[in-house]
Amino acid sequence: MKFLDLARVHIRSGGGGAGCISFRREKYIEYGGPDGGNGGRGGDVWAEAVDGLNTLIDFRYQQHFFAKTGQHGMGAQRTGKDGEDVLLRVPVGTEILDADQETVLFDITEVGQRVLLAKGGNGGFGNLHFKSATNQAPRRANPGQEGVEREIWLRLKLIADAGLLGLPNAGKSTFLAATSNARPKIADYPFTTLHPNLGVVGVDNTEFVMADIPGLIEGAHEGRGIGDRFLGHVERCSVLLHLVDGTSEDVAGDWETIIGELNAYGGELATKPRVTALNKIDALDDDERAERKAALEAVAGPVMMMSGVSREGLVDVLRAVRDRIDKDKLRQRESAEDPGPWRP
Repeated sequence: MKFLDLARVHIRSGGGGAGCISFRREKYIEYGGPDGGNGGRGGDVWAEAVDGLNTLIDFRYQQHFFAKTGQHGMGAQRTGKDGEDVLLRVPVGTEILDADQETVLFDITEVGQRVLLAKGGNGGFGNLHFKSATNQAPRRANPGQEGVEREIWLRLKLIADAGLLGLPNAGKSTFLAATSNARPKIADYPFTTLHPNLGVVGVDNTEFVMADIPGLIEGAHEGRGIGDRFLGHVERCSVLLHLVDGTSEDVAGDWETIIGELNAYGGELATKPRVTALNKIDALDDDERAERKAALEAVAGPVMMMSGVSREGLVDVLRAVRDRIDKDKLRQRESAEDPGPWRP
């Protein structure tokens, strides 16, 4: 299935049915009078998060979603049938944006969460509604209320516990393949990863979800390379695992390039907890390992050593990532339980 994380959708709720002007005329019935029914209400447009989806590819082939119009009212006090609703089934982690692609209308983060995108119009009143002591034969009925028509954007941000960051060919895909059942593309040229990959990683009988996104280069926030369009997929992560290529001649500069792009991207991404790991140490001797580690620690702080190919130090890195995830979940639980001081 092809990965798609951004889609434009045109939606329209149903209009309400018109009210009916009708009078009761039956043989042998002494008293007639108005009996026009109300129109049915138009259908709504909803979005719901469903399990089993991780892409917006369905919205590439269908971009228009129109709810049904309510049925008109009829004589004999019959109310028109309501229009049928329309449901957009989206993956968990989908944001609903306004037409400007900036205003977030809804953020769907749980399976089964349901939001109303466009409300259907109310049905019009029939002439029976307007009957009164002073107007016993009204010849008036209301038209139905029009539906809502709008353009929205769907933007998917994958929900993962940990996210992988690094320059192209830093070994992110190799790391994900070595620690999970995911099978991302691996090759000896840059930008082998063209879309995010998810993998379930296990360590010490516990599991967590890790996201691998395409590599960043300097100027990614300006659109260079693949750009920073995929950074949104690691915004929801509890911790970032920053892999630095140990075979690079300037490991400190490589680290600063990624941090600079995170700062340029903005938001909370630059302040998220990070675990920094020097990768590909299987290609280095002892002196080179010590030299590269010291150079990286001078700018990045504590650095772990690992190799996705030989699996050296792999378990220690996974344990460090898992500990950060546990701390973040504990913090979120405590903040949810503590509503803060009471305010009137």
